[in-house]
Amino acid sequence: MRIALDALGSDNCPDPEVQAALQAASEFKDEILLVGPENQLRPKLGSQNGSSAGVQIIDAPEAITMEDKGLKLALKAKRRNAKNSMAVGIDLLKNNQADAYITAGNTGGALATAYYRLGLIKGLERPGLTALFPVKDGHAVVLDIGANPDCKPEHIYQFAIMGSIYAQKVLGVKDPRIGLLSNGEETGKGNQLVRDTSPLLEASTMNFIGNIEGKELFGGQVDVAVMDGFTGNILLKSSEAVAKLLIDTLREELMSSFRTKLGAAMAKPAFSVIRKMLDPAEVGAAPLLGVDGLVFIGHGRSNAYALVSAIRVARQAVEANLLSAIRDAIEEQLISQPELEAS
Repeated sequence: MRIALDALGSDNCPDPEVQAALQAASEFKDEILLVGPENQLRPKLGSQNGSSAGVQIIDAPEAITMEDKGLKLALKAKRRNAKNSMAVGIDLLKNNQADAYITAGNTGGALATAYYRLGLIKGLERPGLTALFPVKDGHAVVLDIGANPDCKPEHIYQFAIMGSIYAQKVLGVKDPRIGLLSNGEETGKGNQLVRDTSPLLEASTMNFIGNIEGKELFGGQVDVAVMDGFTGNILLKSSEAVAKLLIDTLREELMSSFRTKLGAAMAKPAFSVIRKMLDPAEVGAAPLLGVDGLVFIGHGRSNAYALVSAIRVARQAVEANLLSAIRDAIEEQLISQPELEAS
C-alpha cells in the first residue's frame, strides 16, 4: 500500500509530516510518499533518529497556502503542470501511484484540487467532507461539514448514501441508521431544505430513521447524520469549542486546591478516556467522499500523532475498498431513484 502525505500541510510543516511518515512506515510497513520540496525534506529526513526505509520523497517545490483564494487558488488547483504539493500528491492518486492522499493544509485548496484533478464519482453532483463525531458508545459519521454551504435535497440524499457506506466499511456497522439533522424530530419540522430532503430519504432503501436533533446524534441513536455544509460546519466548530471549554474548565477546577488535586489523581484514568474520546488527533483526518479517489483532510494544527492517525484511517479505507463500495452504492441507489438523475 502506498499513502501520499502532503509535507507542506500542517501549521508547523514539514516537521510533523516527516516524523509521521517515518513512524507510519515503521508501524504499518507500507510505503509513505512524502510530497514536498526535496531540498528541504531530504536533510530533515536524514536528521531523524532511526531508519528512513519505507519513506520516499516526491519533489513538489511549491505550496497552496492559506492566503491562496479565488482565481489564484483555482489556477494552482487545476493547472496541468502545477508543482504545488497538493496537485502533485493528488496526481499520484489519479495515476494509481498512490492508494490514498492526506493533507493538513488549506481545506478549500484540497477541495478544489481534488475536484479539478480527480473529478466526481459518476452520478454524484457534490463531494461531502465527512467527520467521525464521538458519541455515546462509539462514533457517528457526519456530513457535510463544510464543503457545500448551499445544497439541494438530492445532494443531501447522496451524502446519506456515501455516509452509510463509510459507516459500514470503516465503523463496521451492518445497517447504519441515518438521521437528518433538524430543529425537531417530528415530520414536517425544519427549513425547506430539510422538508424537501426527508421524502427522498424515506423513499430510499437505506435505514433512514427520520429527523434528529443534537441529542440523538450525541446520544448515539444514529450512525450517520446528514445536513448541508453550512449547518455541518457550525455543528463541527461549536462541538469542538464546547469540548475544549469543558476540558479547560475541568482542568482549572481540579487544579484549584489540594483537595481537588487529590480527587483528580484518583480520577485520572477516567479523564484520560474522556480526553482521548474528544481529541481530534485520534481520528486524524476527514475523508472527502464523492471525489474519484481517497482524499483525507486534517486539521492545520495536526502534530505527528494526528497525522499517523490520519494514515491509519486512510489505510482502513483502502483495505475496505471504500471507493469501489461507494461507486457501487451510488449506482444502485440512483437506479432505484431515477427521478434524481434529472434534478
